[in-house]
Amino acid sequence: MKAAALLALGAGLLAAGERFRFVQITPASLELREENRPVLVYNHGMILKEGVKESYRRSSYVHPLYAPDGTVLTDDFPADHPHHRGVCWTWPVVRFEGRTHDVWALLGMHQRFVRWLAREAGQDCARLGVENGWFAGERQAVRETVEFLIHPAEAGRRPIDFTLTLEAVGAPVEIAGREKKGYGGLGIRFAPREGTEIRTERGLETADSDQVPHAWAELSGRFGGRAAGARIEIDPTNPGAPNGWCQRHYGYIAVNWPGTETRRLERAKPVRLRYRIVTFSR
Repeated sequence: MKAAALLALGAGLLAAGERFRFVQITPASLELREENRPVLVYNHGMILKEGVKESYRRSSYVHPLYAPDGTVLTDDFPADHPHHRGVCWTWPVVRFEGRTHDVWALLGMHQRFVRWLAREAGQDCARLGVENGWFAGERQAVRETVEFLIHPAEAGRRPIDFTLTLEAVGAPVEIAGREKKGYGGLGIRFAPREGTEIRTERGLETADSDQVPHAWAELSGRFGGRAAGARIEIDPTNPGAPNGWCQRHYGYIAVNWPGTETRRLERAKPVRLRYRIVTFSR
């Protein structure tokens, strides 16, 4: 049986199973479904779009992320910023052993999958846990663990609790956002849409901005004619909360942590960041 047919058969088994289920849709990508409807795809293998430069190959991010009605919310390898990738957590300034690398733009250091920590799917929720590493060549600088706790969709909204833990594996590592603008951290690159709106706890944000603190931010619009969007909420216990944001109406929102300041990662001193991502359809 051809690979495409096998994948289709595997997806079809979801209808008779529990509310949540994981499906290995390609050797590099694991999909989570809720009642046979896609929720997200975690790309643990190295991904490259046809026609894109080899230097943009990457892993360890979510794409697609879906709204509860099945609308695709995220983009990958967009022409204007080919290093942008779905839901990701990256930094443009990473100082390690006397060199400065850029995990954000895939220059000198990359995130790579190390091992699964959890793949649990049931009636009430699903949990996905992954250990990744930040590697300069074959030299690992940072241990990264990520956990997604995915809740059922209800009334057109689906909460996803996201926890990111960072720790140097040997020599200390310094991370920072881009100079002046401060971007770097958890962000979402949205799929093409019409009628884009960005909102925060202050209301409608009509202009792009950098480093303005907010407790949360969301982007919404009409994706292929469907009204949908996603919000990122910062846990108030996170360092520096509420943090500044990168807000772009072309389709990007991200929490800027630690912004233009430098944060030192050390061995046996993990830094933990917690967020809630809420997808919605209307």
